[in-house]
Amino acid sequence: MATYANTSYVAKNVGTSASTLTTVASATTIAITSLVVANTTTSPITCDVYFTRSAVDYYLVKTATVPVGGSLEVIGGNRVVLIASDALKVVSSAASSADVIVSVLTAV
Repeated sequence: MATYANTSYVAKNVGTSASTLTTVASATTIAITSLVVANTTTSPITCDVYFTRSAVDYYLVKTATVPVGGSLEVIGGNRVVLIASDALKVVSSAASSADVIVSVLTAV
């Protein structure tokens, strides 16, 4: 039976340029168990969360609204599995406007 390790990745002050939360190592897979985007500004924002595989972007959410003082749980209760070389990314509609945390399981 496989053993899994829990880990998390964070991005502070995400803005209008994509921030890469993690890139999956070769010969590895990860299961995203939770991903939360928090609005740190005084105005509503929108965000995109996606992963890039073989130079193609696949969106988990696109232009999702995050209210003032609120957060958006993009993944919760389900799992999204990423494979080797996939890059998980997030971008916001405003400069330095979001904090992001993602929790993952990795086989060890």
